[in-house]
Amino acid sequence: MARSFHVGLLWLLLGGLIMTEPVFADPDRESQPGGSGADETVEASGATASSRVNVPSRTYGGRQFWGDVRFFAGWKIQQNVFTGHHRLLDPGDVRRAWGAREACELHLDKLISAGTIEPMSGTAVILLHGAIRSSKSLRKLGAGLAEDGYTLVPFDYPSTKAGIETSADYLQQVVERLEGVERIHFVCHSMGGLVVRSWSGRYGDKRVGRLVMLGVPNLGATMADHLKGNLLYRLLYGEAGQQLASDPKGFISTLPTPGFEFAVIAGKAGTDRGFNPLVPGDDDGTVAVQSTRLPGAADFISIRAGHSFLMFKPEVIEWTRRFLKHGHFRKDGSKEPIPVEKSGGKAGETGPKADEKPSV
Repeated sequence: MARSFHVGLLWLLLGGLIMTEPVFADPDRESQPGGSGADETVEASGATASSRVNVPSRTYGGRQFWGDVRFFAGWKIQQNVFTGHHRLLDPGDVRRAWGAREACELHLDKLISAGTIEPMSGTAVILLHGAIRSSKSLRKLGAGLAEDGYTLVPFDYPSTKAGIETSADYLQQVVERLEGVERIHFVCHSMGGLVVRSWSGRYGDKRVGRLVMLGVPNLGATMADHLKGNLLYRLLYGEAGQQLASDPKGFISTLPTPGFEFAVIAGKAGTDRGFNPLVPGDDDGTVAVQSTRLPGAADFISIRAGHSFLMFKPEVIEWTRRFLKHGHFRKDGSKEPIPVEKSGGKAGETGPKADEKPSV
């Protein structure tokens, strides 16, 4: 009995890795902890290069070792969580500069000043992936949003190598440098929604409009409760994985409700038992439907789907596009808000009304 239980836990744990991107180190030596790149520097002025030639090269994996600190029209500057050094990637994921952040900033600013990169304007949508994933997992959803004319900001953060607060710090660095952008929306999968909640409580931005959460464990993840002591889980999910627990006094309980308009999409089996017998009630195999329901949401909708596949559903993409435009999921304009219980405090009560936000 005990053996089958542990085998079941391992199967569920590995099941959460379906459709994930590689987490191995970037084969470029500069991306590996302790590699020669850790010693490469560029003077603060950016005028003098290191002894090694900065040869443009493609990146291959290793995304869990990097956090975005600046985005501009498809270009991004990232910081390595182990070595602290930076790299500048073009829209094709080719490394164009690396070393000190000042050097990467200088290289990007020269391209912008020369008119090589078109300036940003209008409304941006920041896409945040879930644990062990990368922004590539939201590519299909992003393609749908691009049809609506948004500037897409596929934000990458080291979900398995840093705590949620640290990832929120990375997010702030990107948000504050979105030059030319007049309005900002967020679309988040799983842990990405918790990063935005952490960010909203400590930072915020007057340009923020709407947020769509996909399968976000807003009230904690029961699977994290089961697995937080498992060595494999701890190795794979790191500090942030421990923060996902549903402890009423744990990390998630300290996160604020966003003070701007948001909505929730949940995956489900459509039965009382759900997909996963270890998660109470209906669920998407990883997160209980009830856990996604953050009080204060302007709208809520659910669909039969597994946790790792929510963002690929055509209905989810359509609902997300509609909410960002109009503030509701359904074609007829009806909503299913998640009310804030009067005894539950102020969470969500200061958020703007749906009709107070202009559509894009």
